[in-house]
Amino acid sequence: MKPKKRVTIYDIAKKLNLTASSVSRALNNSSHVNENTKQLILKTAAEMNYKPNSLASNLRKGKTQTIGVVVPRINQNFFANVISGIEEAIYQKGYNLIICQSNENHEKEVQCVNTLMNQHVDCIVISVSADGNDYSHLQNALDHNIQLIQFDRVAENLETLKVINDTEQASFEAVSHLIEQGYKRIALLEGPQVLGIFRQRRDGYLNALKTNNLPVDESLIIPNSWTKEQTTANVRALLSMPNPPDAIFASRDDFSALGVLEVANDMGVKVPEELGICGYSNEAFTQITSPSITTVDQHAVYIGQTVSNLYFHEAEAKGKEKESRNSPKTISIKPKLLIRGSTQRNK
Repeated sequence: MKPKKRVTIYDIAKKLNLTASSVSRALNNSSHVNENTKQLILKTAAEMNYKPNSLASNLRKGKTQTIGVVVPRINQNFFANVISGIEEAIYQKGYNLIICQSNENHEKEVQCVNTLMNQHVDCIVISVSADGNDYSHLQNALDHNIQLIQFDRVAENLETLKVINDTEQASFEAVSHLIEQGYKRIALLEGPQVLGIFRQRRDGYLNALKTNNLPVDESLIIPNSWTKEQTTANVRALLSMPNPPDAIFASRDDFSALGVLEVANDMGVKVPEELGICGYSNEAFTQITSPSITTVDQHAVYIGQTVSNLYFHEAEAKGKEKESRNSPKTISIKPKLLIRGSTQRNK
């Protein structure tokens, strides 16, 4: 079936033998149109099922009331909740949301940003992928006067608005908790060190060991494993060492922590008696595993709300002399350690 043609103001004007400008003024409730003519135009527009082209109208006003979001994975609880927080806040302001995912692929991230630019979004909100460190596509968005807000994973040298976590302190608290529970040989499953948040988590881990006078064993620091198979192999190798770790901090995410728990169960290693496990990001499944997994809650919904509020605050401040817009703002939100069964050896 052939789709119906979109009704335009020219179609209404042709039917009523009026000019398109007269129809446009009537539809915009202008006082420069005779009241009887205005009512006739409105009645005809409704009969013809006319729908205004909001995109074209907003473009004429210089804004589309649309925000674009680019995340590495939509199906991860953290990113899904950030998106939820953004949508909740912008909906109240009459804004729309376009969601893209990079799938941790740099080329796709570039494509996502270019697509959002072509859609003339007012703002791009992004958490960058771990694949690559060329951010010229983000600078290009800034050069086109598109507001850019980074969250969680950020290009540190790019001067934009940022909403981040104090991830180093969170890691310090997580490892300190493991030490308080009596764990002495704590392994670290790293995230990709090209991203600042994972370097900061490593720093928090190292600082906790130093503060508690525990030695740093480089053999217990495992570089990023992208796939479940790699994580499984690395954890199995750790637990097969002559002097294996008695705790593992899966600093990349909770999916890594889940992989640790699965390997421990398969090898007959008791959790938390023989092995403590701590993850990061508070995925929903961490509450229902056996035992439940200690993790770090990043307050994802609040991050999304903060991103939205930051955008609207900056938009309102634009042009006001009292507001200094030379120094991009960075808002840091403190995560919370959620202690659960996988680390509670000393109850």
